[in-house]
Amino acid sequence: MPGALLHVGAIIQCAHGGMAEPTQPNPRVKIMGQPIVTQPCIYSVSGCTFPPPPVANGPCVTAQWVMAALRVRASGMPVLLQDSQAICMPTGAPLVIGMTQMRVTGT
Repeated sequence: MPGALLHVGAIIQCAHGGMAEPTQPNPRVKIMGQPIVTQPCIYSVSGCTFPPPPVANGPCVTAQWVMAALRVRASGMPVLLQDSQAICMPTGAPLVIGMTQMRVTGT
């Protein structure tokens, strides 16, 4: 399905409310002056409220994207879209994309 491309300014959180930010965005492609993000980029998560062991297996520390665009690539890597999916480590919780730019879309 088509979706808006993710950029550095997108608001992304783990399922427990922690803020997620890309560690290595693609500096060569920009939307609205901000770099986009491709699938291999790891996201760092800060402020996750999920309890640590022995109560649970939290908090979320990093996230890896498992689904990205099928047709659109930047620097040979699939770009991330608003409907892309990621899994947080070590909890296995998903990332939730709250807001991103809406000018550029891909599939």
